[in-house]
Amino acid sequence: MASLCYGFNDWRQLSAVILIKVDAKAIEMQSVVAVSKGGLTISTSSTATGIRNPRRIGRVSLMSERQGFCSGARKVVSELNLGLGPVEMANVQGIFRSRDRARYIPVHASSGDLEDVPSSKLEKKSSASVLPYVAVACLGAILFGYHLGVVNGALEYLAKDLGIAENTVLQGWIVSTSLAGATVGSFTGGALADKFGRTKTFILDSIPLAIGTFLSATSQDVRTMIIGRLLAGVGIGISSALVPLYISEISPTEIRGALGSINQLFICIGILVALVAGLPLAGNPAWWRSMFGIAVIPSILLALGMLFSPESPRWLFQQGKITEAETAIKRLYGKEKVAEIMLELKAGSVSSTEPDANWLDLFSKRYWKVVSVGAALFLFQQLAGINAVVYYSTSVFRKAGITSDVAASALVGAANVFGTAIASSLMDKKGRKSLLVTSFTGMAASMLLLSLSASWKALAPYAGTLAVAGTVLYVLSFSLGAGPVPALLLPEIFASRIRAKAVSLSLGMHWVSNFVIGLYFLSVVNKFGISAVYLGFSSVCVLAVLYILGNVVETKGRSLEEIERALSS
Repeated sequence: MASLCYGFNDWRQLSAVILIKVDAKAIEMQSVVAVSKGGLTISTSSTATGIRNPRRIGRVSLMSERQGFCSGARKVVSELNLGLGPVEMANVQGIFRSRDRARYIPVHASSGDLEDVPSSKLEKKSSASVLPYVAVACLGAILFGYHLGVVNGALEYLAKDLGIAENTVLQGWIVSTSLAGATVGSFTGGALADKFGRTKTFILDSIPLAIGTFLSATSQDVRTMIIGRLLAGVGIGISSALVPLYISEISPTEIRGALGSINQLFICIGILVALVAGLPLAGNPAWWRSMFGIAVIPSILLALGMLFSPESPRWLFQQGKITEAETAIKRLYGKEKVAEIMLELKAGSVSSTEPDANWLDLFSKRYWKVVSVGAALFLFQQLAGINAVVYYSTSVFRKAGITSDVAASALVGAANVFGTAIASSLMDKKGRKSLLVTSFTGMAASMLLLSLSASWKALAPYAGTLAVAGTVLYVLSFSLGAGPVPALLLPEIFASRIRAKAVSLSLGMHWVSNFVIGLYFLSVVNKFGISAVYLGFSSVCVLAVLYILGNVVETKGRSLEEIERALSS
């Protein structure tokens, strides 16, 4: 007896999957259907002997009338020569009966199990149902931004409390220790996510986040403060790798770009919250302890939320936990999508049957090119000067007559949030690659403007205004692409067996470069001058544009499995 399973949203869309199982022959044939203007292509693989051997079966023309499409589909299925009976062949034709309905037949189903579900309803339901879990994951992004920003406003006051007001070296250690911890966390986050799963790693991550926050808030000496900052840094390093990974793996393809860029948006929001939390400091110098202590709340909420969040279906499938994967899909997208997504995962497994990679595999000839793209994007992000612009924004705004440090920081933060919000709406329309090119181009122009405003005497009367304009334009350009896209793009371009570790490696490069730039930036400025440094940053942005045009692939509108198959072909 043969049975047919077909997951399909709309025959005009780009992809669908057929699974045909013939129990009598103990053969499972998996067929991936690619639909384009030119025709219908069906590729199959057989697991009769436990060996997958993909081969292309045939290609038929895609007629404008559905009858032509149906007959073509039946023709190709008949070429599989699996002994399908009249009932099963009738199911094939019945699936294509309507252009406006999504139809699927559960595995081992009879022809009477055919269901009609409006495709628009499926998409809206699956999109809305993942939002609560994305929101829980974004608590990690908020904590990421908050821990980066909280020390800036609190440093002066905690230094007085801890008796290091005159010791800039120890103050520097308090600031930079979290970056060192984040480097460690980003490298370990991927391995933990592969071993324990995404949700359990989030729960583990909340431990250093909460303990580090508590130690920082209650510290009575520098050593305790540094230990607290180190632990919090490990926590945000794990979050920096884990949040985009989890969001990309649970997001529906059609909105994965928008949801992925929310990660950067919530990082920006976390920074803004840290700035706002510092407002009472002027009237209450001891408030800095409360500023650190507040972060315990989202750390606990992150752990509690992940206790009730579904695990990544892709991770479960890779672990061979098929039943758990189906349950997770049902929670994330609804029962109507289980067959379709499971078939998509099985289709992906045809080209990816190997075990998870080790760290050395990332540097192999097979993977190094794509891994180097991920690392390069984060290197360009940091070497393009974002931290320098933020660092100098206060002095730039003072020259323009904006004397309030809070107002200056708020303006930069608002530009960052605004640009990231725009990027979220454009990610799935314009694509990742085009946003990166636009972003780095705008950053190059902004840096050139900042360099000229600091050095060209003819512009001296307008230097303050131009510097503010250049700073805001730079931050806005950064937030349109260079900020949100790398963390979104990396989980998309990395194969499933290397995804977690490769994301961790790339984020590790981010934190290492961040730490090094923070360590040597002032020395470089003192030696060459800020104008020359700005010009150097502009040159880096131009190089980034050229690199992106030649090496980055577009992933808009493609499932993770489709991207993996395309890059491995």
